[in-house]
Amino acid sequence: MRQAAIVSTARTPIGKAYRGAFNNTDGPTLGGHSLAHAIQRAGVEPGEVEDVIWGCAMPQGAQGRNIARLVALRAGLPVTVGGMTVDRQCSSGMMAIATAARTVINDGVDIMAAGGQESISLVQNEHMNQYRADDPALLAMHEHVYMPMLDTAEVVSKRYNVSREAQDEYALQSQQRTAAAQQAGYFDDEIVPLPSNMGVMDRETGEISFHDVVLDKDEGNRPETTLEGLAGLKTVRENGHITAGNASQLSDGSSACVVMEADVARSRGLQPLGYYRGTAVAGCEPDEMGIGPVFAVPKLLERNGLSMSDIGLWELNEAFAVQVIYCRDRLGIPNDRLNVNGGSIAIGHPYGMSGARMVGHALIEGRRRGVKYVVCTMCIGGGQGAASLFEVAS
Repeated sequence: MRQAAIVSTARTPIGKAYRGAFNNTDGPTLGGHSLAHAIQRAGVEPGEVEDVIWGCAMPQGAQGRNIARLVALRAGLPVTVGGMTVDRQCSSGMMAIATAARTVINDGVDIMAAGGQESISLVQNEHMNQYRADDPALLAMHEHVYMPMLDTAEVVSKRYNVSREAQDEYALQSQQRTAAAQQAGYFDDEIVPLPSNMGVMDRETGEISFHDVVLDKDEGNRPETTLEGLAGLKTVRENGHITAGNASQLSDGSSACVVMEADVARSRGLQPLGYYRGTAVAGCEPDEMGIGPVFAVPKLLERNGLSMSDIGLWELNEAFAVQVIYCRDRLGIPNDRLNVNGGSIAIGHPYGMSGARMVGHALIEGRRRGVKYVVCTMCIGGGQGAASLFEVAS
């Protein structure tokens, strides 16, 4: 029986959107960097990769025209290698890995590459294509289908009574865990520094100057964070609970991996990071999209004959503290197995990258801790949840 093994992972550090190291880095270059290094780390020739499956939640502008194909070419792969872009919003990167793994298992392909990216600096806000973005007929059927993610987080907070204080406490935990992990070097095996040319605006004159920089670690973590400081932040919505401190950070970055048939990897003397075991997705009401994992995770475990206690490590994307808290408590995820090195609140959240980053990190951290199974799960814009199961290579 064919198995899909993840044999390498590589990612950029995560830069702050708009004012961070990658605010002037083109989409194909951002993605191509991590893909090239994942292939190099796997020890395969670029032409041996049959296809590149690439996640992107905003495939337009700097990330348009099939960013997967452009990333593959920018990474130095020959023109014979294909590329397909996947958009399942925040789960795009993880779904790209799942799609590549299924291709290996079901279609007889031996070597695939997968990952994801987001260049929020270059595609969001004033750069976003909003032409006829809302369909009135769809709105008549589902009035909340286009609700901004921030507002869905407020719905979850109020509907399920998750307090501002609990959200701030969780956000502090994320910052502290990430700071400790950075200090211990727990992200070092994932990250490949990316030299870039960064735009810096003078606050007084508005003039933009450009500087060559090399980012070698995620730049969003705020280790000086305190509960008092978080409590003092103004909420984004009046009388709301969500602040810049208890929500994920807008960020730029990319992450990639190589997926190989397990026997092929073994014949090459490769030691996989882990093995793909399955994915489950589920839908929920769009106005509470943050709770999607509570529907996807039970499906995943049931299909694989596992229980919550069988999972040694959980990565649940921190889109907002409120939805992590609700999903954690509803599912019964032990806090000491959840996002043990922090998450998107502290690390950053390049939408299409995060799922791929989480998979790579969970496998590396799972091996460090000696666990057998890891689950990566997240909420998805529009009202969905996704969860993937991986077995850590011993």
